[in-house]
Formats: sequence, C-alpha cells, structure tokens
Amino acid sequence: MEYKDYYAVLGVPKTADADAIKKAYRKLVRKYHPDVSKEADADVRTKELNEAYGVLGDAEKRAAYDELGSAQYRQPEGGGFRPPPDWGSGFESADGGADSDFFKDLFAHVGGGRRHGFAMRGDDTHAVIEIALADAYHGASRTIGLRVPQADEHGRVVTRERTLDVTIPKGVTEGQQLRLAGQGQPGSGGAAAGDLYLEIRFAEDRRYRVEGRDVYQTVPVAPWEAALGAGIEVATPSGRVSVTVPPDSQGGRKLRLKGRGIPGTAAAPAGDLYLLLEIALPPANTPQAKALYEQMARDLKFDPRRGL
Repeated sequence: MEYKDYYAVLGVPKTADADAIKKAYRKLVRKYHPDVSKEADADVRTKELNEAYGVLGDAEKRAAYDELGSAQYRQPEGGGFRPPPDWGSGFESADGGADSDFFKDLFAHVGGGRRHGFAMRGDDTHAVIEIALADAYHGASRTIGLRVPQADEHGRVVTRERTLDVTIPKGVTEGQQLRLAGQGQPGSGGAAAGDLYLEIRFAEDRRYRVEGRDVYQTVPVAPWEAALGAGIEVATPSGRVSVTVPPDSQGGRKLRLKGRGIPGTAAAPAGDLYLLLEIALPPANTPQAKALYEQMARDLKFDPRRGL
C-alpha cells in the first residue's frame, strides 16, 4: 500500500503543534467545502482533509501514525508501506464510506473490524458576564443570552440565540473565568461538546475600586467628624458597618477593615475593605452658614497652603 503523507495534505510540517494543525485544517476545509468552492475536485479534497485531520488531530493516532512513518516500516525501493504487527489496537477509524485504501488498511482490524463515525470534540467558547460587586460578596444566579454559531439541518453555520442559567459563586474576582462543562460548541460524530468559559467583569460603580480581593470605598465625612472624631455607619458591599473616624483625620485617610473585602475561597483568603475618607463641605447657601464660615475664617487663622 502506498504511504499517504497527511502532513502534506494539510500543508503543515511534522513539527506542527495541535493548534497549527487545527488552524490549517479549518482554513483548507472552508476553502474546499463543496457548498462554496468552485474547484472541480472540492469533494475529493474535503474527504482527504477530513481523513488527514482525523489522524493528526488526535494525539494518540498522530503518535502511532508518526511511528508508522518511520523508515523501518517502509518497503525497500519504494515498495509501498507496511504497518507493524497489531498496530492500531484501541483506535477508531474515520467514517465517510470513501476513506483511502491507506486509511482502511491501517484501521481495518481496529475494534474487531467495525468502522465508527469520525468524532471530534466541540470547540470551547468564551464570553464576558458583567456582575455587581455585591454578587461577588453573596453569590447570585443570572440568566444570560448568548449568540452562538450552530450547524443547521443542511450543515450550514447559522447564528442562534440561546439562554443559560448561570450560578455566580461567592468569592469570584474580576477576570476570573467560570467553566461551564459541555456548554460550548457541539461536537461532531457523537463527540462531547466543548466548554463555555465566562469571564467575570464588575459593573462600573464610582463608589468602589477593586484590586484583586481588596476593595477601596470612598466615604464622605463632615469637617467636624474628621476634626473631632466620630462614630459613623457606612453601607458596604457586605452590609452596614459601624466605623470610628479618628480625631484630626484628613481627606484621603485610609481605614482598613480586615477581611471585609471580597470573601475568600479554599485557594485564597478574603480581601480587606479600605475606607477612604473624603471631607464633604456643607454649602454656604444660607445666612447662618455664611456667618459660621466667616467666624471660622476669623477665629481659626487656618492657612491650607502653608508650606507650599
């Protein structure tokens, strides 16, 4: 039997990695698909490509094929190709009814001579899901809509809407990916579907800044609370908390609440919540307020630009 170079069929070197092989296969199969190609041999080329990828796209089959391609299994003087005894045990052949003699001979004795459909796992898909920061503290359930490509009854790729119920676990962080097994692209030939990866993104909220599991929250305080000290109540993502503002606090002072950041997981401890004090000045929009500001200006002799 004549040796068939599957690497040449796909136009890749023997050192090509799995991604390069898949990319080459998809490019060529799109080019020669009978529905779109004007090439006279499009159907034959498509079958050759499917046959080649059926072997090189499977790590175990590729390893065995590479072994078969070594010089020790070639007949001398171009006499064809001779597989080693008992080669192929444990592999399945590709379907299609028109495999090359080379492929048939290699896989004829596999599985007791039975021929099975060519199977390929579906592709993984990726999407972004936007959640509120509070969802990372408490967990949540969301229903999301996805536009995904699927093959219709004629084998053409179309875009369809699908909805999916998603559980947001407590303690997720921005950029983390949630894996939903089997929710990616469907497989072919009865193979498993790929997975769906949802990347977490926090909805914009001017009150908070998030760094990993640490959360920074701006908290307005009155001038007298900052100057004299005060006990205040603050609404945080985890609920309301009582906080002591130390006397003589300046704007920008940072109060740390240990463990009040995004909750921890088995792999990472909880973050901290940092309250950034911001001095909020009452408006001088009444005669009384203006009088108080004028009295402060006379009595305090305060120069905020001293030393500049």
